[in-house]
Amino acid sequence: MQPKERSFILPTNKKEGIIFTTLMCFLMVLGMSIYNQLLYNDLSLVSLLTGLVPGFIVAFIVDSFVVGVVAKKIAFKLPINKQSKLQLIVTISCLMIIGMVSFMSMFGILIEGGIPANLGATYLHTWGMNFIVALPYQLLIVGPISRFVLGGIQASSQVENAA
Repeated sequence: MQPKERSFILPTNKKEGIIFTTLMCFLMVLGMSIYNQLLYNDLSLVSLLTGLVPGFIVAFIVDSFVVGVVAKKIAFKLPINKQSKLQLIVTISCLMIIGMVSFMSMFGILIEGGIPANLGATYLHTWGMNFIVALPYQLLIVGPISRFVLGGIQASSQVENAA
């Protein structure tokens, strides 16, 4: 499998789906945690690690059981060319970003200090600040890395199955 072909890889079974989701969630939570800590001048290894574990657990659960399910249902109802892996990947990714930023922004607000007096304004500001980074980070870095790794796993499975 050529590296170029790996950019449009999708999971083909439950095991690959779990590996893909785990990698995607971990990289997104790591990157967005670093971004948010830099944004608020609070980047340290201790704060990163203490936020990373609960953030990853929540993101994995929300992605697996809520956002991923809804995003895929919506994507397959939209008038896009479902035969085009690129269109399908970009559509699902964008829907996932919207959903995950929505949930994880609220999670971040609550874990950092509880419910602020101006929750609506704080949430909208946080959502916007997270979305402008999550969109390109997911589409240009995390998604391609995750698909490349998944492509390598699929290629090695094909070699093992052929032997």
